[in-house]
Amino acid sequence: MKRYRSGIQRLWVVLSSLGSLLVSCERKEVTFSKDVQPVIIKNCAPCHRPGGGAPFSLITYEDVSKRARMVAHVTSSGYMPPWPADRNYSKFLHERGLAKEEIEMIKAWYEQGAKPGDKLSASISIPEINDMGRPDMVLDIQPIHIQGDNRDRFYVIKIPYEMPRSRYVRAVQFVTTQPAYAHHMNGHYLRFSDDTDPFKGERVIDIESDAYEQQFLKLELLNRDGSVPERVHSAVNYLPGAAGIKYPAGIGGFIMTPKGAFVANDIHYGPSRKNLVDSPKLYIYFSDQPPQRPTYELMLGTNGVSPIEPPLQVPAGRITSHTTRVKIHNDISVLTVNPHMHMIGKTFRAYALKPNGDTVNLVHIPQWRFRWQYFYTFPNPVRVPKGSTIVVDATFDNTAENPDNPFDPPRPIGERLDRGGASMRATDEMLQFIITYMPYEKDDERIDLSKPVYSK
Repeated sequence: MKRYRSGIQRLWVVLSSLGSLLVSCERKEVTFSKDVQPVIIKNCAPCHRPGGGAPFSLITYEDVSKRARMVAHVTSSGYMPPWPADRNYSKFLHERGLAKEEIEMIKAWYEQGAKPGDKLSASISIPEINDMGRPDMVLDIQPIHIQGDNRDRFYVIKIPYEMPRSRYVRAVQFVTTQPAYAHHMNGHYLRFSDDTDPFKGERVIDIESDAYEQQFLKLELLNRDGSVPERVHSAVNYLPGAAGIKYPAGIGGFIMTPKGAFVANDIHYGPSRKNLVDSPKLYIYFSDQPPQRPTYELMLGTNGVSPIEPPLQVPAGRITSHTTRVKIHNDISVLTVNPHMHMIGKTFRAYALKPNGDTVNLVHIPQWRFRWQYFYTFPNPVRVPKGSTIVVDATFDNTAENPDNPFDPPRPIGERLDRGGASMRATDEMLQFIITYMPYEKDDERIDLSKPVYSK
């Protein structure tokens, strides 16, 4: 009996101590300056900032406190911060997501009255919250006037420049002032001959107003002697929510001559009911390191090297599944992957099947979100051996239950040919998987892609 009572007494002491600890935790004061702001800056401000992809800023106490209830709700539900990729399937650089303790802390801050705390930081400068850092050179792009006719708009843009000497370019970033409407931009770099004036010709062409050949002539994209200038393919790209990609100096990149031009061969703005003006810029990041490891692109699916099976046509009211695959014939080191679908995308999974039957996980998006399409960069290059098959499995939801369905009631949606290729309109559909890779070299798996300089 004494042993029983002794055990009960010990249990009571433990429970009492635990209760005191819980009460102590509940009473802990949570403030914006000490607890909340560091989490917000790291996970929210990269998009919720002036010129970012989100519709409002979340940087200062005033920004966040007036939306404290909403911030607590969207973080508790997992809706924000957006990171569509399954973090248990594969790991990437710059992943965003809150720990359980951080979610509870934000909730407690709201429930305690959203207190400011001491030493409030009035603002955070953009370079500190931009993964790319401060650019070495900024090129202004001629303002683009978007007519408010509720139609998709497509443009070709020439961005000429001059500078004192040739430089090694590590990365290029496209920055829009209309992130809610800019859907994508694909751009190349043109290296003109020495006697060509890159500033001649028009700067902005509406794709739908001129035939392709006429656009080329108006922009004056040829060398003075009529030859085609040297081109660096996909020197800069943009998608909603995506920051630029900056690999360690020595990986990728190109040489930028004293004069030349970038050309956005396809920039797309979604429908708007009001007239808009975008004043975009190119951020250029130089390097003292010459490119040692060139990078290449492999595109599967729409406009790519592999067909979509069955063809991407989704009847109204249906959920359909599709796949595309390609076999690779050399060992490669995968750096970045970019899944791409439009409005009725539902799920996306990409992986490689090795010759021995093993699987290399690439990316899995269990719930597709059209507004958040990232370039996912691995912490270390992922080796995919020769003879492997890269596979993409995707589903599309063309039902009335899909809140992103552009049509009410639903109508047939699919891949549609447009001007020699697949339509880029958001109301049509695409299934693409773009891989940025290097030819494999021994110990590539040891390269830290977050480092400033390439080394093994």
